[in-house]
Amino acid sequence: MVHSAYDSFELINNCPTKIDAVESYGSKLLVGCSDGSLRIYGPGSSIADQSPLLDPLSLRKKPYALERTVAWFSKKVLLSMKVLESRGLLFSLSESIAFHRLSNFETIVVIAKAKGANIYSWDDRRGFLCFARQKRVFIFRHDGRGFLEVKEFGVPDTVKSISWSGENICVGVRKDYMILNATNGALSEVFSSGKIAPPLVVPLPSGELILGKENIGVLVDQNGKLVQAGRICWSEAPIAVVIQKPYAIALSPRRVEIRSLRVPYPLIQTIVLHDACHLIKSNNAIVVASNNSVYGLFPVPLGAQIVQLTASGEFEEALALCKLLPPKDADLRAARERSIHTRYVHYLFDNGCYEEAMEHFLASQVDITYVLSLYPSIVLPKTTTIPKPEKLMGLSPDDLSGLSDDLETLLPQPSESDENAAFEFKKTSHNTLMALIKYLQKKGYNIVEKAAAEGMEEVVLDAIGDNFTSARSKKSNKRHGNVQINSAARDMAAILDTALLQALLLTGQPSAALELLNGLNYCDPLCGTDPMLVLEFSLFVLKNRPTQTIELFLSGNIPADMVNAYLKQHAPNMQGRYLELMLAMNENRISANLQNEMVQISLSEVLEWYSELSAKQMWDEKAYSPTRKKLLSALESISGYNPEALLEHLPPDALFEERAILFGKMNHELALSLYVNKLHVPELALAYCDRVYDSAVHRLPVKSSGNLYLTLLHIYLNPRKTTKYFENSVMNLVSSPNTSTQKVSSVASLKSKVGRKKIASIEGAEDMRISPSNTDTTIEESSEEGGSTIMFDQVLDLLSRRWDRINGAYALKILPRETKLQNLLPFLGPLIKKSREAYRNSSVIKSLRQTENLQVKDELYNQRKATAKISKDSTCSLCDKKIGTSVFAISPNGKTLVHFVCFRDSQNKKGVTRGSLLKK
Repeated sequence: MVHSAYDSFELINNCPTKIDAVESYGSKLLVGCSDGSLRIYGPGSSIADQSPLLDPLSLRKKPYALERTVAWFSKKVLLSMKVLESRGLLFSLSESIAFHRLSNFETIVVIAKAKGANIYSWDDRRGFLCFARQKRVFIFRHDGRGFLEVKEFGVPDTVKSISWSGENICVGVRKDYMILNATNGALSEVFSSGKIAPPLVVPLPSGELILGKENIGVLVDQNGKLVQAGRICWSEAPIAVVIQKPYAIALSPRRVEIRSLRVPYPLIQTIVLHDACHLIKSNNAIVVASNNSVYGLFPVPLGAQIVQLTASGEFEEALALCKLLPPKDADLRAARERSIHTRYVHYLFDNGCYEEAMEHFLASQVDITYVLSLYPSIVLPKTTTIPKPEKLMGLSPDDLSGLSDDLETLLPQPSESDENAAFEFKKTSHNTLMALIKYLQKKGYNIVEKAAAEGMEEVVLDAIGDNFTSARSKKSNKRHGNVQINSAARDMAAILDTALLQALLLTGQPSAALELLNGLNYCDPLCGTDPMLVLEFSLFVLKNRPTQTIELFLSGNIPADMVNAYLKQHAPNMQGRYLELMLAMNENRISANLQNEMVQISLSEVLEWYSELSAKQMWDEKAYSPTRKKLLSALESISGYNPEALLEHLPPDALFEERAILFGKMNHELALSLYVNKLHVPELALAYCDRVYDSAVHRLPVKSSGNLYLTLLHIYLNPRKTTKYFENSVMNLVSSPNTSTQKVSSVASLKSKVGRKKIASIEGAEDMRISPSNTDTTIEESSEEGGSTIMFDQVLDLLSRRWDRINGAYALKILPRETKLQNLLPFLGPLIKKSREAYRNSSVIKSLRQTENLQVKDELYNQRKATAKISKDSTCSLCDKKIGTSVFAISPNGKTLVHFVCFRDSQNKKGVTRGSLLKK
C-alpha cells in the first residue's frame, strides 16, 4: 500500500434482508432487498448537517438510518438499479426493465421486450439504452415522454457484459469481446475474454474501454484496437470495476483494490471487505455492499494525498494529483508543484538523473537564478542579485518536512583521500553541467524572446520621444535610462547567456561557446562589467582548444590589454597567437604597446632559434624558419611598434633583413645599405624602394617619394662609404642609445628648420629627400670616393628598370664622367621618348586651348551683335502707339520695344514713387 486514497466507513449495518442491489441518490442510499422491497436510507440529522458547507447531493461519512420502505418494488430478484438524475427517473432491472419517478418511486414505464434481460448500458448524453437478452441486443431511445425502439441485432452467444463505445456497442459474450455497429449490426472481434473469469467491459471517461481478461484489464479504443502500454494487472479477477479519476477501483470477493490510471497503473491502496458483491460510484464516494452491510469509500483530500505521496517518494503521482486541484486554488497548486519538483530534483540528483532533474526545474518555473545558485562553479555577474531559495507558499509544516533549505548538497563533494571518488566527482560535475546546459538552452528561447520584445518596445518609445520631447528631456532620459521600460527580461537574458557560456567552457565546448557569442546573445554586459569572469573560465579549455578560445576572446569584446595580461600570466605560449589574431581582425583595435609586445614575442623566438644554430655553427643568413617568416611579416605589416627598442636586441652580425626593415621605419638610406652591402641582394633593395613609392604615391608628391631611387643610386655609386656609415650607426646605437635618442630630436628639429641633408643618428633619421640644393655636395663627395668600387651593373639595371621614377637630369649629373653613353641607352631611350611624347602632348593641348579661346571670343562677338527690326506696325509696349521714326529703346532680350520718352518717364515715376515710400 503506497498511501491512503480512500477512507472506508460503514454506512449501513445489519440490514434485515439480503441486499440485491444498491444505488445512491444525492445524500441518500437506495437499497433493493431480496423480499422485493426498496429501502431508502439517509444520514442521521444533526446540527452539523445543517452547515452550508455540506453538499446536500453528497453522501455523508456517518451512519445511515432507514427513512422509508417501498414494498413490492420488484416482483423478482432486483439485479441492478441506476438513477437517471437528468431525467428524474430511477432505472431498475429485474424480470424486466422498469422506470420509476424519483419523487415517489412510482413505476411509469416497463419495457416489455426487456423481459429476461440480464445486462444493460445507458448513454445519458444521447438518451440511448441498450440491453441484452440471451443472444439479442436491443437499442431504445428516450424521447422525453417514453422509450422508442430503435434497433435489434443478433449476436453469436449470450451477452455477459455490455457498454456503449462511442456510437457503437462493445459486448462481452461467453468467450469473446466484440464491437457491434449500432447502425447495421456488423460485428468485429476484439480478442478472447479468457477461460475462467466472465467478460467485463468498463468504460473510461476518455472514451476508451477496459476489457477484463482473467486478472488483467486490457485498454482498447472505441474501435477495439489495443492502446499501447494499456494493461492493468489486478491481484485477482475483479467482479466489478468503477472509475473515479484518477483511480480505477476493482471489487473482488475478499478486497477492494485501488490502482492509478497512470501508466504503469501502480497499486495505490487495498481495502479488505469480506463478502462484498456490489460496487457503484456516487457523486463523491464509492459505495460497496455485501449481503447485509453497505460501506462508503470516501476520497482522502487531495492535499493530504499529495503530502503522503511526496513523503514516500512517489513524486510523479503527487504531481499528477496536483493537476486535479480546483482552479480556485491555483496559487496553492503552484506552490505545491514547486515543492514537489524541488524534492524530486533532490531525489533525481542523488540517483544521477541530472537531465530529468532539469526537466522538473523547467516544469516548476523556478527562477533561473535559484537554479544557478546550486552550481558553485557558475559565477554570475557582479551586478546580479542571487535570491535566497524561495520559501514555497501555501504548504503546511508536514508538506515541508524533509525538504532541504540548502540545495547545494545536490552536487556530491569529492573525497580528498580517494582518487576514484575524485574522478567520480569530476565525472558527476561534468554530467550536471551538461544537464544545466540543456536546461539553459530550453529556458533561453522564451527569455531571449522577451528581451528582444523589450528592446523593440524601447526603440518604439524612443522614436515617439524624438517627436514629442525636447532635446533637454532626451538627454535626461538617456542619462537616467528609460524608466518606463522594464529591463528585467534583458537582465535575465544576460544572466542566462553568461551562465550558458561558462557551462560550455567548463565542459570543454569552445565551439559551441563561440557559436553562442557569434549569434544573438546578451553576454556583452558581462564582458563590460566583469570581463575577468570570462577569462577565468577560459583557462579550462585554452590548452585543448587554443585557437577557438582565442576567437572567443575576440568575439567577446574583452579589452585586449586585459586578455594579453591574463595570457601572459597563465598561458604565455598563447599570447603571441592571440595578438596575431587580434591584429588580423583590425590593427586599430590593439594599442602600440601591444603591437610592440607582439613583435618582441616573435623576435625572442627568432633570437632563441638563432642562438641554437649559432652555438652549432650552423647559422645561415638566408635560412628562413616559420617563426622568422612570421617576424618579417609582422615587421613589415605592423606600424605601431618601436623600432629603436627592437634594434637594441638584434645581434650586430646577423638578422640583417630584420634590421633593414627596422631601419626602414627610421632611415631609408640605412635600410637600402643593408640590402646592398650586407645581404648583397639588390632585388630586395629595389623592392623596398617600390614598396615605399607605391605606399606614398597617394599621400606624397611622386617626385618626393621618387628621390628614394636616387638614394639607392648613390649607394651603388659609393658602396664603401655607405658601409662605413652603417657600421658607425650600429656602433652608436649599441654604445649610447640614450645619446642617440637625444640626437634624434635635435637633428629632426634642425632638419625641419634648415633643411640639412645629412642624418646624424639611426633612430631619428627620416626619409632622405634629395633636392637640387645638395647636388653639388653629393658630386664632390662622390669624387672624393673616386677610389671606391662602383656597382656599375646595378646602377645601369636600376636606371633601365625604373627610368620613369627617377629624375633623369639629376641622375646623369651624378654618374661618373667615364660612363659610356651606349650603356645608358636602356635608360635614355624610354626617358627621351617619354619626354618627347610629353612635349608633343603639351603642344597639342596648347593648340586646343588656343582654338577654344578663339571659339569663346567668337561666341562673345555674336552675342553682342543684337539687332532690332522696326516696321510700320511696331508699337510701344508702354503707350501702345506706333514707334515710327521716334527714338526707341529695346529690352536686353531684344523683344520689347518702347519709346525712349516713355521709357524715361517710366523710370522717373519709379524714382518718385520710391522716394515717397521712403518719406513715409
